[in-house]
This record gives sequence, structure tokens and C-alpha cells, in this order.
Amino acid sequence: MAASESTIARNIVITGAGTGIGEACARLFASHGARVALIGRRRAPLERVAAETGGLILEGDAASAADWERFAGQLRDQGGIDALIACAGGLGVGTAVGTSDGAWSAALHSNLDTAFVSARACLPQLVERRGAIVLVASISSLAAGAGMCGYTTAKHALLGLTKSLARDYGPAGVRVNAVCPGWVRTPMADEEMQPLMQHYGESLDEAYRRVCADVPLRRPATADEIAAICAFLVSPAASIITGAALVADGGSSIVDVPTLAFDRL
Repeated sequence: MAASESTIARNIVITGAGTGIGEACARLFASHGARVALIGRRRAPLERVAAETGGLILEGDAASAADWERFAGQLRDQGGIDALIACAGGLGVGTAVGTSDGAWSAALHSNLDTAFVSARACLPQLVERRGAIVLVASISSLAAGAGMCGYTTAKHALLGLTKSLARDYGPAGVRVNAVCPGWVRTPMADEEMQPLMQHYGESLDEAYRRVCADVPLRRPATADEIAAICAFLVSPAASIITGAALVADGGSSIVDVPTLAFDRL
């Protein structure tokens, strides 16, 4: 997307802003003159991103209503909220039988509660400014990977949240959309490559090629590519789009899995 200052919302709140897609969003928005507020639980990554972007550090839990009371006041003092990019997420590995009550709660807290509580806290200011929300979901919002019960369930629920928010707040001028990435080269995904690297004796690049072997584009996304989609969704160029789930997976979700055997003849 060819973004410019005139097409970028002025005041952007980003959860999960210290690494990965959140970090890439902060850099992209700041490079086009937006003021960015960086939310995360770990201060050191936020300080690193803030040093590059001039962003406002809001250290805390995006799923905490108490933390959001503090954040919302600071954000209003800094000029209000034009857009929320909800990137916080993670956790939720394990089958149903292998998932404890604590692990289940942690998966919902990390992937769903962070988005819901953040949206609820930002909506009063977004309504005032006819702003926009992007929830960073996943292709796990559309299909199930093995042994990812909590993560898959929470990411599916994000699409329901997207539709509910879009339906309720569209009349007030607030647009709400989701983006569903496939594999994205981030520190979290790098960690997920470790079992493949160890099992096959592969490099990180080779492990990514392996997981993308049946993806039509044959590669993972970069965090910058997903950030560009988020920027598009909050820009005037997407002014009629709401309640949508934009899939950004290199084509993996359109593959007819039962036909893959013929590719290997």
C-alpha cells in the first residue's frame, strides 16, 4: 500500500507493540507522521520501539480493565484515539485433554480478552472521532491446526467479536475489521520453528520453507506486510469495509488439501 500522511490516522493505539506485527505497525504508522501509543507487558521491548518511533509507552496488560482506565485517560490527554490495532496474542498449544483450566484461561486471556477489553475501552473515543479497529486474528480463525485447541478457539472467537463490534458501532461511524495472517516471520514464529530445526537438522530459513511448502506463494509473510494491511484497513481507502476478515496467508487457506497427493506424483 502506498500510504501517506494524509491517509494515515493521526493517533494509533497498538497492543502487543513490543515485537512482531505490533512493532512493525508502530514503525510504519510513525514513519507516516502518526502518534503511536505502545501497549505491552514488558517494558524493555516497548522502550526499544519507542526510541525508534517516539511512541508513548503504556506498560500493562491489554486485557486488564484497571490498566485500561489509566491508559484511556492518558490517551485522551495525548489527543484521543483514531484507531486501535489489537496485536496482542499467543499461547493456547495443546489438545483439549492436554489443556488445563489454567492454560485454557491463559489462551482466552491472551488472544481474546486482550482484543475485547481494548476495544471496549477505546470505543468511546473512537465513536467521537469515527475511528477504526483492526483485530489481528490468524488463519487459525478459519481452520484448526493440530494440538492448538485454546489458540484456535480464541482466534475463531475474534472473528465473532469483529462482526459484533462492526454491527453495533457501524451506525456511529466506527469500522472494525480483522486480518488473518498465515505464517509470519516474527520472534514468536521463529521459536515455533525450533522443533523442526532440531528434528531435521535444518536452519531457520529451511524450516520456514518446509512449513510453506504447500503454500501457493511458498513463503511466510513479513511483519511489515501485515502492518501495511492494517494501515490500509484504518485508512480512507478502506472507508466502506467493515466486519471483514482479510486473509493474508500466501494462499494457504485456498488449497484443496486432498489434492496435495497429486502434486507429489
